[in-house]
Amino acid sequence: MAYPYLLPPLPYSYDALEPHIDAWTMEIHHDKHQLAYVDKLNDALSKWPEGQPVPLEDLLKDPGRIPEHVRTAIINNGGGNWIHTMFWEIMKPDSSGEPSGELRTAINEDFGDFNIFKERFSKDAALFFGSGWTWLAISPSGTLAVISTPNHNLPQVDGFRPILVLDLWEHAYYLKYQNRRPEYIEAWWNVVNWPAVEERYKTMR
Repeated sequence: MAYPYLLPPLPYSYDALEPHIDAWTMEIHHDKHQLAYVDKLNDALSKWPEGQPVPLEDLLKDPGRIPEHVRTAIINNGGGNWIHTMFWEIMKPDSSGEPSGELRTAINEDFGDFNIFKERFSKDAALFFGSGWTWLAISPSGTLAVISTPNHNLPQVDGFRPILVLDLWEHAYYLKYQNRRPEYIEAWWNVVNWPAVEERYKTMR
């Protein structure tokens, strides 16, 4: 990603995640919501030329370096762009359903087993108040952790390295699931792209 930012294409068609995530939600989510974040991020950076050459993730994980007059706009819209791009990449049609390899071993070691991790993640996501994200991330100590962040705040600010993320904003699920967030969470497990998550784990650990 580099300024001026462009809306990255989805890695699959709008209906590819059916029936778990519907095509209409995907189209609005990507073409309307994320595009708005991209446009507003470019507008904010146009008012701070010094930030334009800096990688977006570097800006977002050190928000104190951003001038106050554009800080909120860059955090909100830059975070919205960065996280959504990751969110699309860690989903795919016909998911294998569970991780394997080194990631599976790490989950077993740090949570007990995959089902315990899945229950913990789902519970945290279901109980999170308001809009935000639930993550599986490598903690500063090197172990895996489940954390949640509000709005479009990145876990990198606190030293976590994210490898899996779930969107908890209502626009991610309301057309299909309305107020039934736990049902959306349960359905989402069917589209997790575990090979992509494991690749992130290997790269970031």
